[in-house]
Amino acid sequence: MSDLDQVTLNAGDKSVVLPVIKPTLGNDCVDIAKLTKETGYFTYDSGFTATASCKSAITYIDGDKGVLLYRGYPIEQLSEKSSYVEVAYLLINGERPSAEQLKAFTDELAAEANVDDSINTLIGSFAKDAHPMAILTAAIAQLSGIYHASLDLSDAEQRRQAAVRLIAKVPTLSALIYRHGKGLPANKPDTSLDYVSRFLKQTFESADGQYDLNPDVVKALDLLFILHADHEQNASTSTVRLAGSSGANPFACIAAGIACLWGPSHGGANEEALTMLKEIGTPDKIPEFIQGVKDRKYKLMGFGHRVYKNYDPRAKVMQQSAYEVLAATGRENDPLFLVAKELEKVALSDEYFTSRKLFPNVDFYSGITLSAMGFPTTMFTVLFALARTVGWISQWQEMMADPSQKIGRPRQLYTGPTQRDYVPIEQRG
Repeated sequence: MSDLDQVTLNAGDKSVVLPVIKPTLGNDCVDIAKLTKETGYFTYDSGFTATASCKSAITYIDGDKGVLLYRGYPIEQLSEKSSYVEVAYLLINGERPSAEQLKAFTDELAAEANVDDSINTLIGSFAKDAHPMAILTAAIAQLSGIYHASLDLSDAEQRRQAAVRLIAKVPTLSALIYRHGKGLPANKPDTSLDYVSRFLKQTFESADGQYDLNPDVVKALDLLFILHADHEQNASTSTVRLAGSSGANPFACIAAGIACLWGPSHGGANEEALTMLKEIGTPDKIPEFIQGVKDRKYKLMGFGHRVYKNYDPRAKVMQQSAYEVLAATGRENDPLFLVAKELEKVALSDEYFTSRKLFPNVDFYSGITLSAMGFPTTMFTVLFALARTVGWISQWQEMMADPSQKIGRPRQLYTGPTQRDYVPIEQRG
């Protein structure tokens, strides 16, 4: 082993040689598996920002260069030339499908799109103003009870079947949850339509089954789903993997991921961005808002990213799509969107923001786009979960097939009291 393939760590009077693992892309990783045994030390990495928790061949991000690859394919190429269903097949199987494979996969998703009547009963038991993410978490968990007889996790075909069911049914669940909140009757998906059209029609059709599909809206939502399909080891994906490492069934794992995604710092970011635009109100209020951001009175939501220190590559794709949807739905002069365009313009021309790499991210544009389509802000994170389900289940499948997989068990840096003796209550001062 050469010096380039190892590092030496000196810890007090002890020394340990640690191997370096080489990726196909990205940073080398120091394998610290034997660190504690040989030195007695743990590592401390709050938020795991410098820790690789797994080996994965699914998604690669270079935050400094603004690169996002699914199975090696640039997000820009997939967004321009592919479809969400094809991307789903790619993420699950590792390769793009042939025409025959894509048709078979499409047909399988359609065949699994319906849900058991018990799901409607469950959704109907929630208050109409309950947050859709609360209902979606419960509905996904309900699937584990419905399919408990086909959850032998040692069986690769059963794992694949669970993946297909999740990808097929989450749009149906999402549509039913939206309709419940609006007081509309539960309905069934039109399996003669493609994946995205099927979801839109089931969501928005009137009680008599009428809905006019807008091809520009279908195209834009398909694109948004592609952009959100996976994003490496983010908080919700890590949650899915951690839950899965215990042997939990895939429906429970995805429910855990959804619960994590609900947080405003993760999947709720586009909802927060649109709320910010509504609070600004009109374009003439933007200078005051911008100064408030600089004075740390307000937060600029939808700008900057934890990973991307350059422009979010998904935002570049989503920007054009957002404006196309605004035009297609006749909302390009809506006051809310005029605020968004002016805020974008001002922030991109202000050295305060550009020097801090605070560029619009995908959440800024996705919130605008989804609102133009007619989705309420409370549904935004549900749609994020819909798109991300394929990434979560692909990561889960990869983990389950890894023979070296262990149950996740992070360590801690204890900062509590040292050992104390118990004093009976009558003797305490």
